[in-house]
Amino acid sequence: MMAVMPFDAVLTDLDGVLRLFDHTAQAEIEARYALPLMATAFAPELIEPAILGRISEREWLAAVAVALGGDERARQAVAEFAAVPFRVDEEVRELLAKAQQHVPVVIVTNATDTVEEHLDRLGLTYFADDLVSSARVGVIKPDPRIYEIAAERAGADPARCLFVDDRLPNVEAARALGMTGVHYRSVADLAAVLGGL
Repeated sequence: MMAVMPFDAVLTDLDGVLRLFDHTAQAEIEARYALPLMATAFAPELIEPAILGRISEREWLAAVAVALGGDERARQAVAEFAAVPFRVDEEVRELLAKAQQHVPVVIVTNATDTVEEHLDRLGLTYFADDLVSSARVGVIKPDPRIYEIAAERAGADPARCLFVDDRLPNVEAARALGMTGVHYRSVADLAAVLGGL
């Protein structure tokens, strides 16, 4: 018997949900160079122009190196940081693929201009039904507009969308639009909603 979906689209974050970075490697690079790479790279004044599509990822990384001192050591640390490996969470991919048999799955991500290249490296280029990248649409989560764009792309009313994200403020913003929100901390959070398919 076909499962009845309580929503008409699944909107999912990329990083921290479907894509996982090697945080141990990131911490090791920070420790080895004794530089605050994470705090600097993701400081709003540096990351927001990149994820809004106003500057390229390359320009963002160059700005991070400058903020860390601008010398060869800072540039090398940033280069290593940018090269930290990432992978697909296969359990999440499997759950989303099952949902996709019933409804559209749209990736909604605050990302730089290289996200399409990264999806290709992960083998995810044709996985989702659509990609809503902040760098392409010019708005970032938790701005309500990015959720509205994603719902429009999915052809679904926001009230009939499931939204999944590892950052609670992003989930709360989706809920404010009437979406069903899942604050993702582990695959069990997603399985609780999609595991019965």
